[in-house]
Amino acid sequence: MNKLSTTSFLILFSISCAFGDNWPSWRGADASGSIDRGYYPPELNLQKNLLWKAPLPDKGCSTPIVWNDSILLTSPIKGEDAVISFSINGEMNWQTKIGPERKGRHLNGSGSNPSVVTNGKNLYALFKSGNLACLDFSGKIIWKKDLSSYGKDTLYWDFGTSPVLTSKHLIVALMRKGNSWLLAFDPENGKVAWKKERNYQTPPECDHSYATPTLVKHEGKEAILVWGAERLSVHSAKDGEMHWVSTGFNPKQKKNWVVVGSQVVVGDIAIVPYGRGTHMKGIRMGGKGDVTESHLLWTRTDTGCFVPSPAVAKGKVYILRDRGEVHCIDPKTGNSHWEDAFPRTSSSYYGSPTIAGNILYAPREDGVILLADISNGFNYLGEFDMGERVIASPVPVNDQILIRGEKNLFCFGG
Repeated sequence: MNKLSTTSFLILFSISCAFGDNWPSWRGADASGSIDRGYYPPELNLQKNLLWKAPLPDKGCSTPIVWNDSILLTSPIKGEDAVISFSINGEMNWQTKIGPERKGRHLNGSGSNPSVVTNGKNLYALFKSGNLACLDFSGKIIWKKDLSSYGKDTLYWDFGTSPVLTSKHLIVALMRKGNSWLLAFDPENGKVAWKKERNYQTPPECDHSYATPTLVKHEGKEAILVWGAERLSVHSAKDGEMHWVSTGFNPKQKKNWVVVGSQVVVGDIAIVPYGRGTHMKGIRMGGKGDVTESHLLWTRTDTGCFVPSPAVAKGKVYILRDRGEVHCIDPKTGNSHWEDAFPRTSSSYYGSPTIAGNILYAPREDGVILLADISNGFNYLGEFDMGERVIASPVPVNDQILIRGEKNLFCFGG
C-alpha cells in the first residue's frame, strides 16, 4: 500500500471510529454504503423479524440517517417539505415543515430525494424545491435558505444530490445545464462561504448529474470529489478551487449520458460508473490539472451501474446493475472477482445496495428486497416483499436494518 493509500485508509478508519454505529449521511460515515461490524439479519420477513413499522405522511425517497437514538428523514407533509425524526424504537419525535414542496416527476422520485446529513450537533436538509435548512435535534429551525436564486433547475427528473459536510462547511452541488454550482455554507448561520461555477458544454443532458460529492483528501487537506458534466474533479474544501480533473468519459459525444449513480473511493482510487450503466473507470486520485491520461488505471465497457451507486466493503467494489446483476470488482485492476445475479424480473433496481457484515441488501423498485451472502462469492439468500415501493437504500445500524418505503418506515432485527 502506497503512502496516499495508507493515508486515505487511516482517514476513513478514523471517521468510522468517530461516528461509531451511526449512519450520519446517505452512504454512511465513510460514504462506502457498508458497515463491517455487527450481526445483521439474513432475512427481512414481515411475519418473523419485523421489529416495528411506522407510517410516513407522504411519498419521499430519501434514505434515512441515524444519529444515536434519532432516525431522520425528509418527506412532504400536506404540500410542504419537512424533516421528520423517529426514535430508534419507531416512535415519532417531531416533524418540522420547511417550506412549499416542489413535487416529484418520476414514478421513482419525489421532491424529497436527498438525504439529511448531520455532524452530531445539527442536521441539514435539502429538497428539490431549493429549500435548504439547518435544524437542531429538537426539530427547531436554526436557519433556512432558498437556493432557487442560483438558477432554474433544468434536470429532466427529480433532484437527488445530497448535501455533504466538511470540517468547516456544508457543501451543496447543483449540476444542471447552464447554471451548475458548488456552494459552501457556514453550517452555523447559513452564510455563503464560497461559491464556484461548474459549467461545461456537453451533449444534451450530459451536464446533468444526480451524484453526491465525496469528502476526500488532497495533499493532506480536505477536498471535494465531484462527478458530473463528463468530468471527475477535486476541489479544495477551503475555497472551491479545482486541484485536478479527469475527462474522456464520452469520447463519441453521445446524448443523454446523464450521471445518476455516484462515484465511490477505495484508498486512493476513484471508481466512476458512466455510460448509462455500461461503462466504468478506475482513476488514481491526485496530481494537478488535467490528469485524464496520467491517472487512468483501467476502463471497462462491459459492466457498470446506472441508477444504483456502488458499495465498497473490505477493499472490494460491489455494483448492482439495473436488472439485478451483481459484480464484485478489484478497484486496482478493474477485474471481476466474481459476477452473478439476483433472479430476473420485469422490475428494475433504483435504490443503491447496502452491505452489512457479509450480507448485501438490494432494494428493487417494486418493494422487494433481495439478499445475498457475499462472504465467499455470491450466495443468494432470498427475496422479501415490503408490500410497497422502495427506492431508498437500506440502512444498517445496531444489528438492525431500516427500510424506507413509500408509505412506511420498517425496522428488522436479527
